[in-house]
Amino acid sequence: MSFPVECYGASRPQQERTANEDAFWIGRDPVPVAVVCDGAGNAQQSAQRAITFFQKLWASATPDQIRAADTWGKWIHLLDSHLMGLSQSTFLGMAVLEDCFVGTYAGDSRAYLSTSDGKLQLLTDSTKKLRLGSGQAKPAFLTGNLQARDLLVLMTDGAWGPLGSLPMTQRAIVKGMAGHLSDVPLSILDSASQAGRADDMTAVVVRKGA
Repeated sequence: MSFPVECYGASRPQQERTANEDAFWIGRDPVPVAVVCDGAGNAQQSAQRAITFFQKLWASATPDQIRAADTWGKWIHLLDSHLMGLSQSTFLGMAVLEDCFVGTYAGDSRAYLSTSDGKLQLLTDSTKKLRLGSGQAKPAFLTGNLQARDLLVLMTDGAWGPLGSLPMTQRAIVKGMAGHLSDVPLSILDSASQAGRADDMTAVVVRKGA
C-alpha cells in the first residue's frame, strides 16, 4: 500500500444496558477495510459472528478480487447463509484502494462520504432492510472516487437515526474534526446521544491521506 489511511471507531450500548449488539472491525491487509454490523439479538452475538466470518473471507482476498463487485456479492450471499437460523444482522463493509473506495451493505446501516471541500453525501439506501440471516439479503455494491483527505463514515442506525439529517450529521463530523481524527466517531456518538441512547450506536471513520 503506497498511501496512508487512518481508521478509527467507537461504539456504545443502549442506555442502561451493558450488552452491545453492534460490532465493528478495522483491517489493514491486503488493503484497509472497515466493517460495521448491527445484530438483532445479543444472545447469539450475530454482529460479531458476521464479522468473524467476514475476516476469514477477507484474509484470502487479493486487491483485484476486492475491486470486483462480484466478490462482494458472493461474500454477502455467504454471510447471509452463515447466519441462517440465527439472529439477523446488518452488514456494511468499505475498503480503500489507491484510486477509489469499494464495498457493500445489507440492511440499514449507513455510509457517507465527507469530502475535503465540506460536502456530505449519503452513499447507501436505508430502505434496503433485508439483513444477513434473512435468506434474502441482496448485496448492493458501493464504489466511487476517493481523494486525499476525503472521509468515509460508517454508522449503525443507533447513530445515524437520532441525527436525522445530513446537516446535523455534517455538524457532528466537523465538530470532531476540530481535534484528532479519532475524535470524530466520539463526536458523532455524543451528538446522537443528546436525547439518550435508545439503541446501540456505532460510528467508524476512514480517511485517505495524501
